[in-house]
Amino acid sequence: MTGTDLAAALAGARVMPVLTVPSEATAAALADALAAGGARCAEVTFRTPDAERVLKAMAAHGGLAVGAGTVLTPEQAERAVAAGARFVVSPGFDEEVVVKCRELGVPVVPGIATATELMRVLRAGLDTVKLFPAEPLGGLRALRALAAPFPGMRFVPTGGIGADQLAGYLADPAVLAVGGSWMATTDHLRRGDYDEIRRLTADAVERSMT
Repeated sequence: MTGTDLAAALAGARVMPVLTVPSEATAAALADALAAGGARCAEVTFRTPDAERVLKAMAAHGGLAVGAGTVLTPEQAERAVAAGARFVVSPGFDEEVVVKCRELGVPVVPGIATATELMRVLRAGLDTVKLFPAEPLGGLRALRALAAPFPGMRFVPTGGIGADQLAGYLADPAVLAVGGSWMATTDHLRRGDYDEIRRLTADAVERSMT
């Protein structure tokens, strides 16, 4: 799968909310808030027991291109796609996950942190990766250093990124999109603060367009 495939799955969005949702009960209201804020895609991480049901409920919303994140095994990838995932994101590179996603016909974005991992990704025929965890690894400086020897590679940096760093990442031509959790945190969901989720999402979308 290529960056073009992923860009199509993301519906042209350049900012992607990364969601860890404890309960399916919040999924519909969360999808409404994100869509109202102008989000066109979202990543639901497979970190909670309800993740599969959350993904299915959000995919059914219709206003968002929803993918699965923190996918660690081929079996998780299969379950995610069955639940409606339009794309799959992993924190690291696993060949079996990549093969399974190809069989399922969905874009896959493996995580990388080193040039060695990027070379493995290239050998697997992929051209889009998740730089993770982006800020602890060195942020934009690290991304530029990694991108320099791999001019055809596109990056989706994720991990520790906030609203203030968004514009800097998106200004780099190697960056396809930026993932972040600040728009809809577990604290927001616990409080039911969907107005704040909508506001933060709208702010991120506006920043991504400047």
